[in-house]
Amino acid sequence: NGAEIVPDPLSENEVLELLRGVQRGSEDRKRSLNRLRWALQNEETQQKFVRLDGSIRTLIGLFTSSLADLQMEAARCLHELSHSSDPAVAEACLPLTSYLLTYLSGHSVEFTELCLYTLGNLVIESEAVRKQLLPQGIIPVLASCIQSPHEAVLEGLGYVLSQLLQAKEAPTEIIPLVLDSVLPQHMLRLVCSGLKAGIGAAVEFAWCLHYIVCSHTANAALLSLGALPALTSLLLDLASEIPQDAPEGLELLICPVLRCLGNLLAEETGCEVQMQDERLLIALFLILQCFLQQHPFIVQECLWLLNNLTADEPFFCSALFSLDLLPALLQLLPCSQMASVLVRTCFMPQVWGQALDFQEHESRTHGAQVGVVGQCLELLHLLFLHWPEAAADFVRQGGHQALEQHQSTPELQERAQAL
Repeated sequence: NGAEIVPDPLSENEVLELLRGVQRGSEDRKRSLNRLRWALQNEETQQKFVRLDGSIRTLIGLFTSSLADLQMEAARCLHELSHSSDPAVAEACLPLTSYLLTYLSGHSVEFTELCLYTLGNLVIESEAVRKQLLPQGIIPVLASCIQSPHEAVLEGLGYVLSQLLQAKEAPTEIIPLVLDSVLPQHMLRLVCSGLKAGIGAAVEFAWCLHYIVCSHTANAALLSLGALPALTSLLLDLASEIPQDAPEGLELLICPVLRCLGNLLAEETGCEVQMQDERLLIALFLILQCFLQQHPFIVQECLWLLNNLTADEPFFCSALFSLDLLPALLQLLPCSQMASVLVRTCFMPQVWGQALDFQEHESRTHGAQVGVVGQCLELLHLLFLHWPEAAADFVRQGGHQALEQHQSTPELQERAQAL
């Protein structure tokens, strides 16, 4: 039925017998490697294997052999070992790292991809592996690989880089090396061409950009590369794809793109000026509408970006009113506790203040624009319905007196009295 079957652990004698079968050099060696690869899917067997004298050395010898079929089988065995969550297993593979880097320039896409994922798995579990890879030149090697035309290679490379960028030492030891390379500009290019070049690699590199932004060390560098307009344009393109034929997994790309934009805005002053485009709000609400039911985690990401767009930024606060998006925003209050908090902060104080401004303005220009006052009253109705605490704040800001001014207007009297 497609369920993953993990083999039972082997005894030490059984593991030793498998190793001897691999070492004998008989015609049956490939079959022995295949059996070893299957057995190494069990974590206990992995631990027993790396403790055997010469085990890793034997696999590396086959991994570097000139016989392509044996080389691939040895690579698969090493890949199984790299899945171990035991740091001791990862550290037993330390002699492998320089060979993995060398073979990233290999002729076989499948072999290169396998080397990349083995590297990425080892990087996760072991600081010792990461510290060895840096002086061995992993960043320049990855910078060379990122110009590969093969989607599978690019996706594997993005996986390795995302693991490196999540390391605790990344801000001081890894990100500076990444910024000194051509990697950031190519990452941005691949993220922004995700709908054309392949969404898998775009997702990996979008997360890479997110980890760089979260390091608080490289935002100026990313902004100088045009990250803000590029990612904004991408978000508009992604939103435009949603109603037609959105590719599967689109939410996995949208999530880190939203985070990158939101976090860049949270840290850098003046970014909002570069993003003053009402279409961005429309894109956010299209994304919210599309993913609300199946992928509700996207709601929180959209609201985080919306909060940072409207913070101290009259342009986007006004756009929420002029595009009539506030009712849609209020409907998100019941989604989750975090969504409720984020929606409320969107209203305080800029948007909420604008509602009162509208009322005060319209009370002085009664007649032609009574309809706008009516819209504001509808908005207040929604606010009080979905957010009862808003009524107290409304009164504190003089809202009661503003409502009394409309008691004598026939078109508004009933709604004002209800409020």
